[in-house]
Amino acid sequence: MSKTYKIAVIPGDGTGPEVIGEGCKVLDAAAKRFGFKLETVSYDLGGTRYLRTGETLTDATLDELRGFDAIYLGAIGHTDIKPGILEKGVLLKLRFELDQYINLRPVKLYPGVECPLKGKGPKEIDYCVIRENSGGLYTGIGGLSRQGTRDEVAVQQMMYTYDQVARCLRYAFDYARKYGRKARGIGEHNTLALVGKSNVLTYMYELWNRVFAEIGAEYPDVKREYYHVDATCLYMVACPEMFDVVVTENMFGDIITDLAAITQGGLGVAAGGNINPQGVSMFEPIGGTAPMWTGKNAINPIAAIGAGAMMLTALGEEAAGLAIEAAIAQTTPAMKSQMANQMGFTTTQLGDRIASLVAG
Repeated sequence: MSKTYKIAVIPGDGTGPEVIGEGCKVLDAAAKRFGFKLETVSYDLGGTRYLRTGETLTDATLDELRGFDAIYLGAIGHTDIKPGILEKGVLLKLRFELDQYINLRPVKLYPGVECPLKGKGPKEIDYCVIRENSGGLYTGIGGLSRQGTRDEVAVQQMMYTYDQVARCLRYAFDYARKYGRKARGIGEHNTLALVGKSNVLTYMYELWNRVFAEIGAEYPDVKREYYHVDATCLYMVACPEMFDVVVTENMFGDIITDLAAITQGGLGVAAGGNINPQGVSMFEPIGGTAPMWTGKNAINPIAAIGAGAMMLTALGEEAAGLAIEAAIAQTTPAMKSQMANQMGFTTTQLGDRIASLVAG
């Protein structure tokens, strides 16, 4: 009997429904080829809903989402809504309430995709960033005192517990052991690099470095390295081939993954996952809603399609995920650009092409 996976689909705003539509087309092709079923339910969440109803993510909807195997998200945002409302009310609420404590960001340059780094190609840009996704500055611990006066004080605290750090690092070591360069047959070592700022954030990185060493002792097959975050930004541009698997805290991870995205060809191809290894995970293109391209059939769907591949791999359908990645790699050399309206294909044409390749 074939396996059935329940997938909550959140198309979102702007071009989100367009790219998720193409992603679902490719996922359906993979399901048919590899003999499993996808049962999808669509949820109207995002800026359009908020403007219509004043609601973000209700507790009732959140409880429903707990019953799915995974969530497939487009993009959420609206220029008519004050910054922070949708981010806190939908995206961060999903991540925190579903305890998606890992943000997984593969950094992979596909063949034929233009890279802004001189002399760098797919061989050099092929690594992964694991970002702790539940703690740090983004939890919003802090406040304002004497607001509106010249004595006003703003406090935002970076806080981590031992358990938050340990579970993130253990996931990262496991990932490096399974998907590192040696495991993939392209390097001598599986390497995990911790990125931080231990020379300034001394208390925070006394904890991170100590737990990194403690857990690392259990993984003698994974080589350990450490880099300051500012040096990491330099290395990502000068010599990205030095990276294998990178692990870092929430804010630093947010910054360096955007830098990494442009080195792999931009937001049109960058996919990510918000992972709860024991619960419900969420997969998405990391770009925004691109409202100027809404309805023009001109936006690049490859990031959304790649996020679908990540979702299938996380669900245990690794062969299907690899087939989608291979189909993307066969498609990108035929594209003129990864930029919207400059691809040489429409959104639906790219979806059709990749789905056909996946179908075999």
